[in-house]
Amino acid sequence: MRPLQEIVRDRLFRLKDYCEQEGYRGWDPYDGLTSRIFQAIPLIRNSRFFRLVWIQLFKRNPLNLRRFALIEKSYNPKGLGLFLSGTCNLYHLDPAPEALATIRFLTDKIISLKTKGYSGSCWGYNFDWQSRAFFQPAYSPTVVVTSYIGSALADAYEITKDKTILKELISIADFILQDLNRTYDSQGNFAFSYSPQDKTTVYNASLHGSRILARIYSYTREQRLIGEARRSVQFCIERQHDDGSWTYGTLPHHQWIDSFHTGFNLECLQEYQKYSGDRSVIPSIEKGLNYYLTNFFTTEGNSKYYNDKIWPIDVHAPAQLIVTLSKLNQLEKYTELMDKVLSQTFEHLSNGVGYFYYQRSKYFTNKIPYMRWSQAWMFYALSEYLRNADTE
Repeated sequence: MRPLQEIVRDRLFRLKDYCEQEGYRGWDPYDGLTSRIFQAIPLIRNSRFFRLVWIQLFKRNPLNLRRFALIEKSYNPKGLGLFLSGTCNLYHLDPAPEALATIRFLTDKIISLKTKGYSGSCWGYNFDWQSRAFFQPAYSPTVVVTSYIGSALADAYEITKDKTILKELISIADFILQDLNRTYDSQGNFAFSYSPQDKTTVYNASLHGSRILARIYSYTREQRLIGEARRSVQFCIERQHDDGSWTYGTLPHHQWIDSFHTGFNLECLQEYQKYSGDRSVIPSIEKGLNYYLTNFFTTEGNSKYYNDKIWPIDVHAPAQLIVTLSKLNQLEKYTELMDKVLSQTFEHLSNGVGYFYYQRSKYFTNKIPYMRWSQAWMFYALSEYLRNADTE
């Protein structure tokens, strides 16, 4: 084992201890609207403008005001899914009873948080969320959250062989195909909406739908799943720029290009290709990976948030790099980059004894220990690194 891998293992298990001590509950950058103070004032609670401002107040503030605002730590379904996939990775490294018990605990908790009232199994965030495009009440299901949980349930099923888990996983296809809206192009290809409540075209969201349909197909062999997944994939590939990049979406205020959503797109295309056998997406993956690695990581190993500026440096970006290279089987090829990025992350975005920070700006570091955004992502990423990195 290389020295850096020993450091990764140490940091991962310190993080594991921290998250277990917290009971996997925590705060989130976007949880401001759960404030009991905010909810008690109808004038601002029912205003789109004040919802946007209130969320940004908590998201951008390096001072954690959540205790004063009466925001409680809680389970985030997507975070639990990331912890579940990470624990499955650890189980493959060491099939200990403790890891199996954690897999069962996380699986049961995730299923208990399922959103009811839809055609199939689905999940959403545990907080009200206001974007510029639409409002999402707490636990409103989204394709992104559901896709990550679906992947985690598949990881757990492959270890436990529990038919209850498989049933929940397969049911996700009904949510994707029956409850999400679609935006069609002239060729009959389409993008899945982010949620049943909106009609936006967000590329990573649609690709997350294709990704989980392809994985479900690997169990059911239902051809319809691959057919619909392929149409969504084709829609998104045709809108990839010549240089390999994607904007976040099609709306005027979605025209940015960022690191981790680019990584999401590549990861989803790779997973779709793996489970469908559709090799036609490989050129898009290769072009996208070249853009991703060229534009989002500095020679020093800093992980850029956006393609055109360095700041802020967000913990989500290095975490997604690990996951992307792992899923694309490229960790060994980019060892030097990975070593630099991990070293920078451990030095500047970690307290060294357990949890990871949220963001670095040019002038300060936001050290709030967000459970989903920071801890769950780094837990999952470091477990991917240990499971799949070259150990020679």
